[in-house]
Amino acid sequence: MSVHLVGGGWSDEPDGAEYAEFLAEAGARAAASGRTLPRIAVIAVREADEREHADKLVATAGAAGEFEPHVTAVGHDGVVPSTAFADVDGILVGGGLTPIYRELLEPHFGELRRQVADGVPYLGFSAGAAIAAERALVGGWRIGGVAVSPEDAAEGLDELTIAPGIGLVDVSIDVHAAQWGTLSRLVAAVEAGLVSGGLGIDERTALIVGEGGLRVAGHGSVWRVLPGENGVVVGTIGA
Repeated sequence: MSVHLVGGGWSDEPDGAEYAEFLAEAGARAAASGRTLPRIAVIAVREADEREHADKLVATAGAAGEFEPHVTAVGHDGVVPSTAFADVDGILVGGGLTPIYRELLEPHFGELRRQVADGVPYLGFSAGAAIAAERALVGGWRIGGVAVSPEDAAEGLDELTIAPGIGLVDVSIDVHAAQWGTLSRLVAAVEAGLVSGGLGIDERTALIVGEGGLRVAGHGSVWRVLPGENGVVVGTIGA
């Protein structure tokens, strides 16, 4: 099974392109278990609109196919129970403040790694994509006091902050790359040696990490940022 990382973003008329392979994998797992529809854990951590966010994730992913949502929607001071991930065919972690998602899901990182290793596909949307990395870029807009990206994308943090993530992918992930101007933050993080390399994902775009290497689905690009002899090397992987 694969890890699916979506760079966030909504559409008034979703076509499900970013979610199709995830649901196909979850559907195959469900069929092997005798279930007609895949049961998907949907995790939303927000302040005051957590249920609305979960419903939007279900509706957007549902454009790619029918599934049974097992929703856990909690506020910033809530708790994500271990039952959130019990007996499911796929895991979908939503968006919001990345530091809060990381904090509330950290007690379950080991279980999430175990389930993915056991064949349960994972899809992270925005914050859910960022925390999937071994070294998660959780926010911030300055390095050493120097601005490296728009403050609006800082997630409530000042200095660029790297923290342990779930560990499903070995490079750091940034999201809303083209739309929020976060690609410059990822470039600066690699150039400063804060991370060894990274991938920036556009909105409505999925980076799929599986046995066949990296694939891209959806409507944008994935930006690959690697160290180079004279700074960094940046390239794109198109959908």
